[in-house]
Amino acid sequence: MTSTATHIVGRRLTRVPVTDAPVGRSHKGAFWPTFALIAGALYCLFPLVWVVIASTKSSRELFTTSTLLPGTGLWDNLTTLFAYNDGVYVKWALNTVLFAGVGGLASMVVSGLAGYAFAKFEFRGKGLLFKLLLAGVLVPGITLAIPQYFIMAGLGLTNTYWSVLLPMLISPFGIFLARIYAASSVPDETLEAARLDGASEFAILRKITFPIMLPGLVTVFMLQFVAIWNNFLLPYLMLSGEDKYPLTVGLFTLVSRGTNEPALHTAVITGSALAVIPLVLLMLWLSRYWRLDLISGGLKG
Repeated sequence: MTSTATHIVGRRLTRVPVTDAPVGRSHKGAFWPTFALIAGALYCLFPLVWVVIASTKSSRELFTTSTLLPGTGLWDNLTTLFAYNDGVYVKWALNTVLFAGVGGLASMVVSGLAGYAFAKFEFRGKGLLFKLLLAGVLVPGITLAIPQYFIMAGLGLTNTYWSVLLPMLISPFGIFLARIYAASSVPDETLEAARLDGASEFAILRKITFPIMLPGLVTVFMLQFVAIWNNFLLPYLMLSGEDKYPLTVGLFTLVSRGTNEPALHTAVITGSALAVIPLVLLMLWLSRYWRLDLISGGLKG
């Protein structure tokens, strides 16, 4: 589509054709970012696809058929998995839901409170505490597992659910993320107006702050939920009773015993495929909060 623009050159009027067709170079420039995103998505999704397909194969088909060709042993794999040790896989799944659900919610609340305090209140030592928090973000969680074990052992809490839940309550990155979100999304004017109207700090937190911070808190919950769901070392060190194992440690024991019982290899793969389903469903369900946040941000803009 072509239009005409008029330019004044000296005393003469010149009509210059102007086209609004897209420039070819922009299409070429968009190819490589798109290709990189697609390649990255395929790289991340391929292990998941492999686990789902491999869970349908019998022990013989697992090593003799094509990688992406489904098998005929799904039902046998499920039967072996749920019959193993009187259905202990179900206990592992419930333990994992307990650890990840309760731990994620508790960590979300703690991170929201701490992030809000760092963002909207002034108190002695605030700068130093926040610097220590940033240092905590840089420390890998695996380096804290041994000290946490000695602390839990000193308190007599090893081999209990508390030994896994308590260390996960405080997330330095979750607090950091909540602080950034509170500083950018919660208006100071709204808080001052609520205080002038006589609202208590608890009421402000419950009726104003947390509803506004909900998308950010959902992000913190999701990150903590996935981290706890996939955590292996901490429960491996803290727990000694098989009935308290999460899925990660339980499936590891199946892998160890699979050396003498080849049928357990397919049971481990099937159990891993089932363990991914709750994470996918949770991500799809929580994504609505992020969509609402984007819509509200667009309306504000």
